[in-house]
Amino acid sequence: MVVQHNMQAANANRMLNVTTSAQSKSTEKLSSGYRINRAADDAAGLSISEKMRKQIKGLDKASSNAEDGVSSVQTAEGALTEVHSMLQRMNELAVQASNGTNSDTDRSAIQDEISQLTTEIDRVAETTKFNETYLLKGGDGTKDVYMNGHDAGLKGTLTDGATTATFKVAAGALDSGKSVTIGGKDYSIATDKAAVQTAVDALAAEGDQVTVNGKTYTYTLKGGAGKNEEGWVEGTTAAEGSTLAYGKKGEANALKIADGDKVSTKAAAATKTTDYVSADFDNNGVSKSNSSIISSTHAVELMTSELTAANNIGTTKDAATVTAAAAGYTSADGITFAINKGTAEVADKLSFSLHVGSDADMTNKITVDIETMNSSYLGIKGLNVNDDSGIAGTYAIDAISDALQKVSEQRSSLGAVQNRLEHTIDNLDNVVENTTTAESRIRDTDMASEMVNYSKNNILAQAGQSMLAQANQSNQGVLSLLQ
Repeated sequence: MVVQHNMQAANANRMLNVTTSAQSKSTEKLSSGYRINRAADDAAGLSISEKMRKQIKGLDKASSNAEDGVSSVQTAEGALTEVHSMLQRMNELAVQASNGTNSDTDRSAIQDEISQLTTEIDRVAETTKFNETYLLKGGDGTKDVYMNGHDAGLKGTLTDGATTATFKVAAGALDSGKSVTIGGKDYSIATDKAAVQTAVDALAAEGDQVTVNGKTYTYTLKGGAGKNEEGWVEGTTAAEGSTLAYGKKGEANALKIADGDKVSTKAAAATKTTDYVSADFDNNGVSKSNSSIISSTHAVELMTSELTAANNIGTTKDAATVTAAAAGYTSADGITFAINKGTAEVADKLSFSLHVGSDADMTNKITVDIETMNSSYLGIKGLNVNDDSGIAGTYAIDAISDALQKVSEQRSSLGAVQNRLEHTIDNLDNVVENTTTAESRIRDTDMASEMVNYSKNNILAQAGQSMLAQANQSNQGVLSLLQ
């Protein structure tokens, strides 16, 4: 027997310390709810858990970012809803102003409302903001915006490009005798009376024909004793012996064309008929007897003027210019007008990015672009419908239609972004939920399992304490030897 080294007590004490340590760790896990409370509990698990926590917290904030983005987009789109309403009202007013029954006072009142609505559109664009960011005012810097090309209501084909446009009047459209509407007025295309007379005088072959105001004459060369002399006979054949209705060119009774005559010429050697309306033009190409009868050259001039007016609506910087083809109108090719489109100087579009991910990857950026939605960008700045004829109101309808389209495009873009953000939020929340579940499996305490360990260690601690007490009593037997 020894007293210096009580190995039973030492062993019981060592085991009790082990049990107490395990019991302490179980208590910590049960009280905190975490399986990993320090790196020593599970070094690899802690590293994985912290990476997941970074992702979860980042995704939570990304979801919040996306929700803020939805709010800003809804703010901008809501303001544009009212801009749409104002443009629709302006369209009603422009249609009303186009009516010929309006007096000058009526159109002046209409213009007053259009001016007020234009000013309000500018005010909405200037003041709409979200978290101190102006949404419809544009960004830094300026750019030139080209107005859309317009055909001024003329009959033809408009081809609109980025900076230029062309308007094509079809072949034959401005031939003599054709009708054309320019600037709301109906015109008849005619040929100068002298040119028609020259065409008639050029017919001097047997069987040549000319029809004047529905009556046909045929040229004959048959002359001599008892026969008719050379000239025009009434009818479709040059019958020998028939009475001349008109003599040949240069004679006093030669066939003369009058102002306003409808004339058709046909050479016997050809099958083609050429139609004319004869007009005695002034220096501007307008008939002296009827201002609605004009030359094709004057028609081109009027078209150029109307195209210029229609394409200059909304321009605030560079004016639109319209140039007719140098060759002028030809029956075979028609005529093409080149339109250099006018511009307005506006602010660059506002562009901001929403970060919707937990990583620094640029693909986690969703960019929102919003144009400056003021009257200059929409092409309605200075819109005027107050004229004598209603043509200004008619042209304003096209300009307002373009503005409506621009607002619709911007609202559609914002709506698409909002829908995307809503899906983004749903996806982020789903990823957060699944990642949190995975992190819970690594870091959280299984309370039932840990409670089993705690109960076991609690029993072992009590047993250890009991055994340590018994081991300490084992040395008491030495005292019997010392008596």
